[in-house]
Amino acid sequence: MAENIFNRMAKKYDNEQRIELAHTVAAEMRKYLPADSNKTLLDYGCGTGLIGLQFTDNFKHLIFSDISEGMMEVVGEKIEEGNIRNAETRAVDELNEGEADIIIVSLVMIHVPEYKELIKQLYTLLSESGQLFIADFDKNDTVYHEKVHNGFSHDEMHSALIDAGFKTADIKTFYHGENIFMNKDASMFIASAVK
Repeated sequence: MAENIFNRMAKKYDNEQRIELAHTVAAEMRKYLPADSNKTLLDYGCGTGLIGLQFTDNFKHLIFSDISEGMMEVVGEKIEEGNIRNAETRAVDELNEGEADIIIVSLVMIHVPEYKELIKQLYTLLSESGQLFIADFDKNDTVYHEKVHNGFSHDEMHSALIDAGFKTADIKTFYHGENIFMNKDASMFIASAVK
């Protein structure tokens, strides 16, 4: 569904507003991540790697995966240009069960009609006691688009995580911004869940 538009957007995706928002999301995620880790991080729906590439010094291995080939090309170029030896790109269908210790997913769920199914798939990709971090928009009734969720309530995201099998799930709003969601003011939450 959204793949073609993201392929077309890939080369021009990194604008000032997206970079700034990515830094805000990464700063919040960093509060939950291990400071120094011998673990594998999967950035699922990585886009151009704006968030995951900020963690290259924090993990032994990083995997960047997206359904958009165009986005994967851009993040692959960044990895090569930055001579980042502990990172790779991998197609979504090439990911293996249990190989990620930590998965980050930012502004992906709003684009996925069957987001509960995606959460279940992410659960299988995590190692035992692995952690999933989702950053996305809080429910916003001023937003309407036929191909995008208008955000999520904390209750519905919590239920989706617990129903997928996660032992714990915590959700909190961490950011309010102007014109960040379909040109509307919006807030973002971070969900953290442990397998």
